Amino acid sequence: MFGGKQMYLSYDTQTVQQDADVIEPNITGRCAQCSVRDTAICSSLSRNGLGDLQKIGRRRLLAKGQSLIWEDDEATVIANVLSGMLKLSSSASNGSEQILGLVGPGGFAGYPHGGKAHHNIAAMVETEICVFPSESFSRFADDHPEIRIALLDRSLAELDRLRRWMVLLGRGSAAERVAALLVDFAGDGTGLRSLPLSRGQIAEFAGLTIETVSRQFTRLKTAGIITLPTRDTFEVMDRDALLAISNLHHDQLLH
Repeated sequence: MFGGKQMYLSYDTQTVQQDADVIEPNITGRCAQCSVRDTAICSSLSRNGLGDLQKIGRRRLLAKGQSLIWEDDEATVIANVLSGMLKLSSSASNGSEQILGLVGPGGFAGYPHGGKAHHNIAAMVETEICVFPSESFSRFADDHPEIRIALLDRSLAELDRLRRWMVLLGRGSAAERVAALLVDFAGDGTGLRSLPLSRGQIAEFAGLTIETVSRQFTRLKTAGIITLPTRDTFEVMDRDALLAISNLHHDQLLH
């Protein structure tokens, strides 16, 4: 999603394999049935490659607000987001938090070669991830060069998305910024969607005030473009109108 920089996760190999929250290892064929099979970095792999990847991967379910890593921890795993959303943030010396990026389904987080994390990572909503120890994944990539190409392509795509978001922050109106976020949260599907950020977090992320964000939500609702059944859910009623307000083309979506 909006993460222009790679995100860091931290678990050592033993923890990843033994953590009580880790679901049983992927069984044969599970990757082929994965909901993000066509959008994750592993989409470039053949059936045999997926079989090899399943052997080193584990699924983990994170509760809303659960942290994966704190700033300056060592990053020893990488992960694909299967459902939900991860938040990339940094803490200031005064204790305030700055949201730097979001990663939704199909998104990739972490460095195959490890290193020190520069950001905090937490689940915005209940989030399921597929976790791989960095060392094991790096060895896997040596045997499957197509995955390294996929990683490079994903990094370049994230850089493009970051540049588009910077343009919105620098030149876009409040309406454009809020609409762009809602388009991203809604994805390509229809129906009720989770609103993973509070009004305050949206304001912080989009460089606006809470009052401005609330006014934009009210205007979109009044115009019949969205509905707001609850404070943490929304539904897009007119996606074309929302996309037009965001000033993004279909091939420029931020997610």
